[in-house]
Amino acid sequence: MREDVEALDIRDVTANWVNAAVLAHQIDERIKALADLSDTPLFFGRLDYLHAPGAAQAEGAEGERFYIGRRHVHDADGDPMVIDWRAPVSQPFYRASKKDPMDIGLRRRFGYTGGELTAYEDEHLSDPAESAATSKLLQQEIERPRVGPMRDIVATIQPEQDEIVRSGLSGTVCVQGGPGTGKTAVGLHRVAYLLYAHRERLARTGTLVIGPNRSFLHYIEQVLPALGELSVQQATVDDLVAHVEVRGTDDAAAAIVKGDARMAEVLRRALYSHVTLPAEPVVVVRGSRRWRVPAYELEDLVRELLERDIRYGAAREALPQRIAHAVLVQMERAGEAPDDRVQDAVARNSAVKAAVKECWPVVDPAKLVLRLLTDADFLAEHAEGILDEDEQKTILWAKPVRSVKSAKWSAADAVLIDEAADLIQRTHSLGHVVLDEAQDLSPMQYRAVGRRCTTGSATVLGDLAQGTTPWATRSWDEALTHLGKREGVIEELTAGFRVPTDVITYASRLLPHIAPGLAPVASVRENPGFFEVRTATGPDAADGADAADSAGEALAAEVVAACEELLRNEGSTGLIAADARIPALAEALTTAGIAYLAPGEETTRETRLTLVPASLAKGLEYDYVVLDEPQAVVDGEPDERTGLRRLYVALTRAVSGLIVTHAAPLPPQLG
Repeated sequence: MREDVEALDIRDVTANWVNAAVLAHQIDERIKALADLSDTPLFFGRLDYLHAPGAAQAEGAEGERFYIGRRHVHDADGDPMVIDWRAPVSQPFYRASKKDPMDIGLRRRFGYTGGELTAYEDEHLSDPAESAATSKLLQQEIERPRVGPMRDIVATIQPEQDEIVRSGLSGTVCVQGGPGTGKTAVGLHRVAYLLYAHRERLARTGTLVIGPNRSFLHYIEQVLPALGELSVQQATVDDLVAHVEVRGTDDAAAAIVKGDARMAEVLRRALYSHVTLPAEPVVVVRGSRRWRVPAYELEDLVRELLERDIRYGAAREALPQRIAHAVLVQMERAGEAPDDRVQDAVARNSAVKAAVKECWPVVDPAKLVLRLLTDADFLAEHAEGILDEDEQKTILWAKPVRSVKSAKWSAADAVLIDEAADLIQRTHSLGHVVLDEAQDLSPMQYRAVGRRCTTGSATVLGDLAQGTTPWATRSWDEALTHLGKREGVIEELTAGFRVPTDVITYASRLLPHIAPGLAPVASVRENPGFFEVRTATGPDAADGADAADSAGEALAAEVVAACEELLRNEGSTGLIAADARIPALAEALTTAGIAYLAPGEETTRETRLTLVPASLAKGLEYDYVVLDEPQAVVDGEPDERTGLRRLYVALTRAVSGLIVTHAAPLPPQLG
């Protein structure tokens, strides 16, 4: 198939060089999409239908056989050899069961090792004599060691996941899922499915995946290309709102107020305060004639635009045309016959321009936010009845700032500027947006994402128990409201495929303290996994300082030993620790001669250890994890609940085994 595309000759089929360039680009993209992946087989399953799909199920009618794979594959004659996993005929591979065989006589799963076919497993779904059983190949695929970036899960999608993946483009779906339930994979595969089912529409409107940080995006970036989808953009929320350079930070109190949805109304008031009702008439001179639009008529035009509630910038662009139309009405009454060209000329008249500038001036969004944050009187005027005095003082900058460029903007400030920019000019909307790790977004950040899909739909992914910001989401209904998708459907994934039983059971001890009422994840793994808690004890020391040093050295030695032990296994290993302890552990690993990577750097066969600050662990996964000093992870956050949530995230990154090492007492919530 790839060679056929490479052999295409487009010299005689394009009318001009522009068409030729576009077609050449499309051919290049097609060739990339058809690239071979050395360890990725073309098919992973087979379905034997009892009857041809769509045909009447008459007695004696012959069935059909289909091989299911990551993408459609046809032979030299164009006949299909492998059916795309997203095609309707492939759906029973994920949904069929002994209770509902969906006209499937046999479902076969193929097992691979390094791209080589090594096993197969059959289920005779319509045979009453065969009892239902857990697929061993499915378990092996889920538990297969991980090296490198995140991979697709098309061979292991479960029925409840498939239902979300195949939900329609028009609806917004919010997926609540605990660690290891596959919510990120479900979101990415939903994008792949929507691109398959609505390719032309999404090619026009675009798709976007939003992640919490660059490390996470790097980790997931190969999933969609492996499925042949190359057009999906990836970004963080900070990337979306990058109107100014972020060089400053907010304390938690200021960030909470700036991230509050009430700030949208403060900004709206501040923006429209620039509009003033005209006090003078406009006199337009054309040739020997003078046309006068009285102040009361101008006032009516301004009030009408205000009442229409359209964007500030759109209204400002419409006002000169409205004034020009008023002049044209007078011209027609005087017996003239002006056309559209005359109206445009009047709208560009210097007197009209001056009137518009006076009553509806241009406003720069960054300057507007800067004035709100530095001018106490201006803020008080427009936050009255919305923010109390203490909240206003919290967000006011202590020192005056000369200009937008010299200001030390924070990430929350950039979101405010984005809100102001949208009030002035509508933000471009995409066809579909996937928002991952959504539980950490502020209401204003939700609004920023919602602006990118006002005419499209969204897939929102997250876990309320893993919210680690002071403004973390309290409920998904509230989040969908801020996103502008009040009608969104909330789905919950509770079956855990990634985290071993013993590990998720231990981590779930924290749930009553961090997310009361949230159902714990039930691991479907038959393998309980490897789990151990180790206490580091150093030699007795005479005084407190020496004792602390001794305990620190003992813990570092214990951590290094645990890493060396886990690296003897196949697959990746993550060493997760409180951010403040990363330098000391890096030094200990270097001294021990153990090579390590930073989050986002791709593991290789030679270097399989990643040193992960707890603040960047969210969304990542490793075959084995060493978690250093749980109490330090908790203490690294501004409050205990946030710290315990951060610890919950760190405890649930392992696929096969976890070693917890500590010198200080464990948090009492772990029992």
